[in-house]
Amino acid sequence: MTVILLRHGRSTSNTAHTLAGRAEGVDLDDKGREQADGVVARVAGLPIKALIRSPLLRCGRTLEPLAAALGLEPVVDDRLAEVDYGAWTGRKIGDLVTEPLWAVVQQQPSAAVFPDGEGLAQVQARAVAAVREHDKRLADEHGGDALWVACTHGDVIKSVLADALGTHLDSFQRITADPASMSVIRYTTLRPFVVHVNHTGGALASALNAPPAKESTPESDAVVGGSTD
Repeated sequence: MTVILLRHGRSTSNTAHTLAGRAEGVDLDDKGREQADGVVARVAGLPIKALIRSPLLRCGRTLEPLAAALGLEPVVDDRLAEVDYGAWTGRKIGDLVTEPLWAVVQQQPSAAVFPDGEGLAQVQARAVAAVREHDKRLADEHGGDALWVACTHGDVIKSVLADALGTHLDSFQRITADPASMSVIRYTTLRPFVVHVNHTGGALASALNAPPAKESTPESDAVVGGSTD
């Protein structure tokens, strides 16, 4: 059961250096649209079974070319929405760095709760629950391993990766998720395996097309000594 966490392409808010949050109408810019088109080639040949996305426009736009190429209808899950930044929504990043809460977000994000918004701990809880539920459902539907895409936002992706890595949320700022990047997690019965983080190059590595582990090796076990390749 493997998920490709796709961050939306570059948005008009990214280039304006504002915190988009859940503001309405934040679309991809020209570069972001190019990135969305490029996703199709980057995952070409991979047996993707489903597309799940945040309800926000920029994630819908990012998945449009891939959905058309695969003939799949994306499923919207509100739990993959951007952080509710509350009163910080739409503000300039340069202004936010002077706020006392900014240091908390950087150093102890598990304690950060945005004014009139939500806390980053809440974000991680909802996003991880969504990813794990969809992963189990798709595995049940497809009789085993299933590859799928979740298109969401930077802080959401970083929080899910932190969970998969067994890293405390207070360290999640050490993880990078650039626009249009892909991060890959394979979930097993006992533990997740992080296959890629912040992949922004061409086609995803052949590891996603690798045959299943040998019967002598439980799927939840790491290979002693590293990869078998």
